[in-house]
Amino acid sequence: MALETRFTKALGIKHPIVQAPMAGGPTTPNLVAAVSNAGGLGSLGAAYLPPETLREQVREIRSLTDAPFGVNLFVPTPFEAEPEEIERANGLLGPYREELGIESPEVPSSFEESFDDQFEVVLEERVPVFSFTFGVPSEEQLRRLRDAGAITVGTATTVREGLRLEEDGVDIVVAQGSEAGGHRGTFLGDFRDALIGTIALVPQMVDAISVPVVAAGGIMDGRGLAAVLVLGADAAQMGTAFLTCEESGAHPEFKRAVFGAADDETAVTRAFSGKAARGLKNRFLVEMGEREGELAPFPIQNALTRDVRAAAQRQDRPEFMSLWAGQAARLARRASAAELVRDTAEEAEAALAATRPAVRR
Repeated sequence: MALETRFTKALGIKHPIVQAPMAGGPTTPNLVAAVSNAGGLGSLGAAYLPPETLREQVREIRSLTDAPFGVNLFVPTPFEAEPEEIERANGLLGPYREELGIESPEVPSSFEESFDDQFEVVLEERVPVFSFTFGVPSEEQLRRLRDAGAITVGTATTVREGLRLEEDGVDIVVAQGSEAGGHRGTFLGDFRDALIGTIALVPQMVDAISVPVVAAGGIMDGRGLAAVLVLGADAAQMGTAFLTCEESGAHPEFKRAVFGAADDETAVTRAFSGKAARGLKNRFLVEMGEREGELAPFPIQNALTRDVRAAAQRQDRPEFMSLWAGQAARLARRASAAELVRDTAEEAEAALAATRPAVRR
């Protein structure tokens, strides 16, 4: 049976499967296009890309697929830190730089790419699906997206956030459970109060809002897709599962760490970026986690640790990399993106077919 939902109808795609937009390198144009060509929705994690690089990658994706795809950006949030706070946070990185044999760089004058400039590229390139996290774009930006024919997708970690997204006119809501790898999308309240598991969050979100809901967090195969469809979701977003695909841009040591991970080897940390994110435990996460009160806020901390993370990748030192992954990482498999999409859809169809008599009773 075909897994047709409001989500697949709205986008004109075959499978209710979204490849999560993992910023920082894993979501290459090849991965995004491969997922879209296979009938899912490929997504480019573009938050850290300079505008012109974003434009180049969008055009590369377009050269590889005629199917819909998405681009994801981080909605900017206010931040501040006194110079002495930044200096203290930067000083904590000294021992790691020394071990990696790199000099301490000058503190950057700008800590993040211009969201407004990135947003203009999304509009100019007429990206079919625009997703975002950490908040909601302005009313004017959402209007311009609608006028350009883009489908908008926002991230919510609580029902309250989902209601806010729907109220603001967002087309689709991603319900991000606490199991999910990567940054928490919480934008109303403290992230500690929004660590709600996927299986608890999704049905509450579905009951509360009328727009399609995409479930995210801990979904690695067809069993997970079938489960969230039964809970009322219109699609599943999978990140960690796609990290280990052939087309993924994740560092080989990152992939190796995912394959070797156990279910209790992730933690939510601010160590790398200053914003709460779930990743595999490593030396940097554990040691810096003990100093969280001294870290700079996002995006300052993210900018400060960039040279350490880059050197760790060059030197194949996973103990200093940000290994964003979810709690179901041990279910990762070696496959191409097309194989993962196909197998996940087939597994979900089989699981739903097998449970149908029980559901009727």
